[in-house]
Amino acid sequence: MMMKPVALAACAAVLLSLSGSLALAGPIERACNSSDRKAASRAVCACVQQVADMTLRGGDQRKAAAFFKDPDRAQKVRMSKSDTDNDFWRRYKAFGQQAEAYCTR
Repeated sequence: MMMKPVALAACAAVLLSLSGSLALAGPIERACNSSDRKAASRAVCACVQQVADMTLRGGDQRKAAAFFKDPDRAQKVRMSKSDTDNDFWRRYKAFGQQAEAYCTR
């Protein structure tokens, strides 16, 4: 009877090691890793997520992650007249500058 929980735990450990940290990755890291951008390596994507964790709220991270699949959406937000979008864009721009400085060493 004790073998089933042990076997399950072993399988879970193997799956976690095979998937790397994707199961624990934040929204920006997941979007970055699944993008087709040449500069997107696991290390860069993890670094960018670390900066996002320090500079963006969860909702901002999800909104920014959507830009990976739909870059036109970023342009619409940037050009928006909405105060909410303008506030987000200021935070997003600061995040981008910090990520560039921190993650491209």
